Amino acid sequence: MDKMANELLIDQATYLEAGIHIGTKIRTPGMNRYIYKVREDGLYLLDLPTIDSKIRQAAKLLAQYDPKDIVVTASRIYAIAAASKFAEITKSKLISGRLIPGTFTNPNREDFMEPSIVLLSDTRNERQAVKEASMTSIPIIALSDTDNWIKFVDLVLPCNNKGRRALALVYYLLAREFLKEKGLIKSNEEFAYTTADFEAKIELKAK
Repeated sequence: MDKMANELLIDQATYLEAGIHIGTKIRTPGMNRYIYKVREDGLYLLDLPTIDSKIRQAAKLLAQYDPKDIVVTASRIYAIAAASKFAEITKSKLISGRLIPGTFTNPNREDFMEPSIVLLSDTRNERQAVKEASMTSIPIIALSDTDNWIKFVDLVLPCNNKGRRALALVYYLLAREFLKEKGLIKSNEEFAYTTADFEAKIELKAK
């Protein structure tokens, strides 16, 4: 366990506190291989070393592309906040909310774009992006919870893709490792952001 902790991108306690490994009570056949065990309350737990390894792989793959050719999609508020910060830092493109049909497939649309790779926050909510990317042979990286279908996904990044802190941590690490792979920073200490920068700001209503 100590050896694993030393090799992780961030300390194990931070991963666990963010709940990055906590899945749902549903598991799809494709996600079986990433599940470590099931808790007494029925929630499936994802394998932490695998999550860490996949974040590294995803960052390395994304870094092979020009940022302007990378499109990140996010449909839920927590994912939008985290993905938006990732896009800002990496200078990639963000599509928040629903992908309009034809965005990747209809050159006559004003908002038509031809990304070289897409990073999805949730294949369930962003299935139009999956559909159009697969139709046009665009590589897909997808944050995938235990209940996600991963057909057409080229690189699965298993994680809790619903929790605010979990999403913030995933996109924080992806952005940091991306910049390191690009040679824009040399160490973690040079990354001038915190996970809080990737979290959705929740406004409390006065009573």
